[in-house]
Amino acid sequence: MDIRDILVDGIEQLSDWLDDNLDGLTLEQVNWCPDGKTVSIGFHAWHITRTADNITNFVFRKQPPIWLSEGYQERFDLPKNPQGTGMPLEDARQLVISDLGLLREYGRKALAASVDYVKSTPVETLAEIQMVKPLGEMPQWRVYRQVIMTHGFMHLGEINTNKGLQGIQFSI
Repeated sequence: MDIRDILVDGIEQLSDWLDDNLDGLTLEQVNWCPDGKTVSIGFHAWHITRTADNITNFVFRKQPPIWLSEGYQERFDLPKNPQGTGMPLEDARQLVISDLGLLREYGRKALAASVDYVKSTPVETLAEIQMVKPLGEMPQWRVYRQVIMTHGFMHLGEINTNKGLQGIQFSI
């Protein structure tokens, strides 16, 4: 067993739990924003997915993210570049998911691309230092553990809280 096995397990779990948490929701539930300084389920799910896509494809593979290469930006009619990090709260609260099935499809593809990258990348490459703004330099493996997995699971907790505020049973 090496670090790749742990990363793959965590990313696959995040993907499964995210998809399970979106299953059966309506667009109204996905786009509902509670009062306060928080955002919708849709924003959280979109942000988890966009982050994994950008890290894996744009930062590590040096190619366009799936968001652009497969036309999801146009299909959702959402901004080309933002992924949620550093987005003003009012902009984040106004982000609307128009097609939940499409969001789930994009999420599965983006997280599967992350799993594929980790599985196919030598451990030595995963140990290479990478600049990740605004967090600084860290090894690639830590980017996956911290930015995709830990950060993603934190957002998944916010999705569950948002579901609870709407009286919806969460699935974890």
